[in-house]
Amino acid sequence: MSVTALGFFVALEIASRHYGLPGPLTNQAREVVFAPKSGPLLYASMALTMVVLTWRQRLIAAAVAVGIDLVFFLVRWAAGADMMFGNGALWVILGCAVIALTRRTGRERTLLLKGVGLGLLLVAGRKTGDTWLLITSKTQPLVLDQYLASADHALGNPSWLMGRLVRATGPVGTHLLDWIYIQLAVAAVAVALYQLRHVVAERRFPRHHLVRTFLVIGLLGPGIYMIFPVVGPVFAYGAGAMGTGGEHWAVASLWPHTAPPIGVPQAMPYDAITPRNCMPSLHTAWATAIFLHSRGGPRALRYAGTFWLVATLCATLGFGYHYGVDLIAGVVFTLTIEAALRTYDRGWDRSGLQLVAYGSTVFVALLVSYRWLPEEMARYPWLAGPMLLTAMGSVIYGYARTVGRWEPKAAPLPSPERRLELV
Repeated sequence: MSVTALGFFVALEIASRHYGLPGPLTNQAREVVFAPKSGPLLYASMALTMVVLTWRQRLIAAAVAVGIDLVFFLVRWAAGADMMFGNGALWVILGCAVIALTRRTGRERTLLLKGVGLGLLLVAGRKTGDTWLLITSKTQPLVLDQYLASADHALGNPSWLMGRLVRATGPVGTHLLDWIYIQLAVAAVAVALYQLRHVVAERRFPRHHLVRTFLVIGLLGPGIYMIFPVVGPVFAYGAGAMGTGGEHWAVASLWPHTAPPIGVPQAMPYDAITPRNCMPSLHTAWATAIFLHSRGGPRALRYAGTFWLVATLCATLGFGYHYGVDLIAGVVFTLTIEAALRTYDRGWDRSGLQLVAYGSTVFVALLVSYRWLPEEMARYPWLAGPMLLTAMGSVIYGYARTVGRWEPKAAPLPSPERRLELV
């Protein structure tokens, strides 16, 4: 597995170099010294690594990370460089790897290296995702937004509706949703830390946890981007966002004030900068995974998982990054992957295999209908809309029913014995 992952990262590094840009390995190596892209993500990765440490070791590691960041902060402030934290967290993760190789043996070395690998995988996953997005923008000059915009009529154009609603909330709602959207990986780490809370005591990792699902989603999702390249309504029908795209590439300036007209969809050219990262919505997929894995936690964690899912759906639509049909595909995508991972852990259980096959079939059917039936979906929304929701609902029902049978049942509480009393 480690050799496969390393080979994958090297392949992406080579592909990035082909386009004259640094790849995931180079970008990660730079963050040892230069300002990181995301400090919270690095500290979240360090937190994952620390699940294998004792509380005393965790406090020492956290203090070292903060101390290193303070030194970097003062140096950057004096030099007038970009101000960002996170280098200390990366140094601590790498330091744990050095300690594992030089000061640990046997099971203790293996456990500490697994913790280091878990933390680095989260960081590498982010860098790999950035490289994938670059490749999609360079290799897919045509985008299929008009097809999804037509299909979205079956759902009532939810991105246009939510876009107007988010704008009506003003800067407070916009900044809150933007923070939730950006810090999705940090929310995932919070749930993963709860799932991995017993690692240091049991000296082993559980067979299945959220980080596993998160990484598989990030690995498989960009492959669908290459098959179904889409930039999103704010780019294809608006002024763009985040410094990429613009109205000169858009069909027209329609988002979010005017719903797109129903017409004959066709592939359209777009710039070589904007990622083709809409189909399926991986933010929806990851938020769905957070929701699923938070179900086994305490009430506060379950409420947080629900809130993050709802807020992420609002952000993806309200900022114009996705169409409604992207979200449906994202939910089906996640449930199928989660079912496959759980089925693998159970030794390829038959009911799990049936669920994976059904989820895969529904997902492919969604992509086919978006590509070759968008006009019919827009023309008969009263039929296509319920069918889309029913298809998604059937996968949700199948997942809940199948996985529910796998969950251990709580033993019933013994009923109190009746005692005769003298009156």
